[in-house]
Amino acid sequence: MQAAIDQSPHLRFRAGMDDKSCYVATGLSLAAILLVLHRLVVRAGGKGNAAARRLPPSPPAVPFLGHLHLLASECPLHSSLARLAARHGPVLSLRLGSRAAVVVSSPECAEACFTEHDVAFANRPRLTSQALASFGGAALAVSSYGPYWRNLRRVAAVRLLSTHRVACMCPVISAEVRAMLRRVGRAAEAAGRVQLKASLFELSLSVLMETIAQTKTSRADDADDAVSPEAHEFRRIVDEILPYLGATNLWDYLPLLRRFDVLGVRNKIRDVVGRRDAFLQRLIDAERRRLDGDGDGDEKKSMIAVMLSLQKSEPDVYTDTMIMALCGNLFTAGTETTSSTIEWAMSLLLNHPEALKKAEAEIEAAVGASRLITMDDVPGLGYLQCVINETLRLYPVAPLLLPHESAADCTVGGYDVPRGTLLFVNAYAIHRDPAAWEEPDEFRPERFRDGKAEGRLMLPFGMGRRRCPGETLALRTAGLVLATLIQCFHWDRIDGAEIDMTESGGLTMPRAVPLEATCKPREAMRHVLQQL
Repeated sequence: MQAAIDQSPHLRFRAGMDDKSCYVATGLSLAAILLVLHRLVVRAGGKGNAAARRLPPSPPAVPFLGHLHLLASECPLHSSLARLAARHGPVLSLRLGSRAAVVVSSPECAEACFTEHDVAFANRPRLTSQALASFGGAALAVSSYGPYWRNLRRVAAVRLLSTHRVACMCPVISAEVRAMLRRVGRAAEAAGRVQLKASLFELSLSVLMETIAQTKTSRADDADDAVSPEAHEFRRIVDEILPYLGATNLWDYLPLLRRFDVLGVRNKIRDVVGRRDAFLQRLIDAERRRLDGDGDGDEKKSMIAVMLSLQKSEPDVYTDTMIMALCGNLFTAGTETTSSTIEWAMSLLLNHPEALKKAEAEIEAAVGASRLITMDDVPGLGYLQCVINETLRLYPVAPLLLPHESAADCTVGGYDVPRGTLLFVNAYAIHRDPAAWEEPDEFRPERFRDGKAEGRLMLPFGMGRRRCPGETLALRTAGLVLATLIQCFHWDRIDGAEIDMTESGGLTMPRAVPLEATCKPREAMRHVLQQL
């Protein structure tokens, strides 16, 4: 009987096609539904456009999907959009599945969005992936514009990330920089070359662990420069959750993908979010046990301790969920961005040895080799500040910022932007606008000397009401770390080969290939390094 079945071509064909026919049937069903939805949208749009709105120009679109193919391209989205802007103009209209979007790529239009229309664009879109990853939209970066966001922003700006609070973090940052120097020094002595990405991420996370939760990251007494299990755990969480945030998650724009979730995105987000929430809750519980209410000023308390103090007076406002949402936001936003900025800066300096020599000479003249550079020294290093500014111009930490959403009809660049439209501001394109910057693709730190670049729009941390409140902490940390690496070590390219400057895509803009360079302690600094 089995032989007869095996010999039956009809049955063999049917058995072999069971799985394929299932996929084909599913695909045809989805296509049919998309066709119906598309026709309904077109009809509704035709009725709604009776008033003859002047919408921004739009590049050719794919039926049903609109311009979602741009998000799925191997080319980073910010680069694709910059090329489209060069062809179609600085204000573009896109259709991302079920959502309408506008992309702004000129300084004038971007400035108008965050000044004249700042209130209209102060809202964030309710993207499903972000809601799942941000406590239902409770995180500062993605929460809706309103009383809740204003209170959270005030707490972050005044109680947690003020200039005074950041100054109080200097001893913590300096201690973590010394630990990083020990790690880099050991790697240099062992192999003669180092990969900076891991060390920079660990430093950024360790600084936040101590300032947010007053946690020493469980380092062993005999190896206090070792990276903690907590740091490794959160790095895995950040690496897993970032791809689902920002503008490039197709799942957010296709309701059918979310409904059937054939890709399992919902479960993947819930899994990583569950691990993140458990991590944050452990920090809160530990800080609650440690908090003794001894009346110390806020500057002596961790960020969580400050929030728990507020919780005692207003428990309905400062819930554990709110505290987790804020702290989780600070962790995610403050690790990858700061470490990537320093890595890009070192990459640029290695590809431009003359600029590296200028930075070395400035530090030698201002600080010398008898001690480590301190946070107080950094503001006086004018050329170093130019290097950081030029790095942020060429490689902004969030090339498309975070998406905004129009809360009211408005006009941008002479075009109508209807209510409910997503807004993407291409900081990457604005920073490389040839109308504003001479030789915009060239690394020239001198363009920021003596206020020469004053008046030109820079958006590495956003602008307007939704500007990043962690800007001061990020800049101070990046300045001290970069200056210390230059002061303590001699850096060079491996075999003299040019550093690959290929960009990766996503919410942030990390290097596609982690930076690796030769490194050895400077002879003049050996005695200082030996005392760490």
